[in-house]
Amino acid sequence: MKIIIIAIGKEKDFSGQDIVREYVDRISRYSHCEFKYISSSDKNEENRKILEALDKEGSGSCVIALDEKGKEYTSQVFAEHIQSRLNESVRTLFFIIGGSYGLNDDVRNRANMTLALSKLTFPHQLVRLILVEQLYRVFTIIRGEKYHH
Repeated sequence: MKIIIIAIGKEKDFSGQDIVREYVDRISRYSHCEFKYISSSDKNEENRKILEALDKEGSGSCVIALDEKGKEYTSQVFAEHIQSRLNESVRTLFFIIGGSYGLNDDVRNRANMTLALSKLTFPHQLVRLILVEQLYRVFTIIRGEKYHH
């Protein structure tokens, strides 16, 4: 399974980008993982570009939108959801991180699942780091490794 994280903004607009890259490298032991950045200052254009990126992939994909209105999970339950996608032979797992204006209904409706990382609101740059850390944690849970305890 390939993981593609679509994020609004530029790669270099976050000083914690080195830590994000470190977790992406860790995830690569289990699955291919990459970021696709969409830069725009217009909410409608951002959402249009997200939908275009999803449409390019075609079938065999699963889309998870990160949104404050989404469902919260423990790391263990989130790992079970990812394991289910692996069992379903999903080829590409997309995670969508909206910008400061969030995601519109078209993107939310295109998603197979809407996930909230917390009831708290985080800057979209920080969400990148939280998400990749949780994805790494998910794979260590699935593999029964010691990282999650």
